[in-house]
Amino acid sequence: MKRSRTGRRPGNPDTREAILAAARQLFAEKGFDAATMRAIAAAAEVDPALVHHYFGTKEQLFVATMQFPMDPRELIDKVVAGGADEAGVRLARLFVTVWDSPVGIVGVSVIRSAMTNEWTMRLFREFVTTQILRRVQAELKLDPAEAPLRASLVASQIGGLVLMRYIMKLEPLASLPADQVVAAVAPNLQRYLTGDLGSAAGDGT
Repeated sequence: MKRSRTGRRPGNPDTREAILAAARQLFAEKGFDAATMRAIAAAAEVDPALVHHYFGTKEQLFVATMQFPMDPRELIDKVVAGGADEAGVRLARLFVTVWDSPVGIVGVSVIRSAMTNEWTMRLFREFVTTQILRRVQAELKLDPAEAPLRASLVASQIGGLVLMRYIMKLEPLASLPADQVVAAVAPNLQRYLTGDLGSAAGDGT
């Protein structure tokens, strides 16, 4: 008679999914900063070394939980590489290029899921805040007093574009050539990043 195994799960085809499930739960519950790799390993009942083996860093694990076909941090590198002055144009152009490609189909499905599921929304909000907005603020060296507001305004512009062009497909925006979308949106993004925000900048975050 075989004895049942106890203890931590060894590496096998189910291990990766167990780690992802535990990571989604802890990232949504505790947030990215508080959810440790050791805690995720414990929740998945695996050795912490297996988490690193399958996913590398905590940032890479977080990207994997969102099921994106590419690492958004690599895209951010392209946006911030030239500094803040032309970041609005670079961001608009890169965003439209990516979302007009097959990758955009995956992005739409992630956002639709987030809009209909509380846990997914928590996970998505934490991901956008810690992996995208925080990085943009730091790399572009935005004024710390204004950075959170500026970043959230940028997110509002991008989020609105996603909703109207790619999810609701509101015309004529949905069919507008990419260059025209970039020309229309980039000035707003640049103002949110470096321009005058009026009285809103002094209202805090």
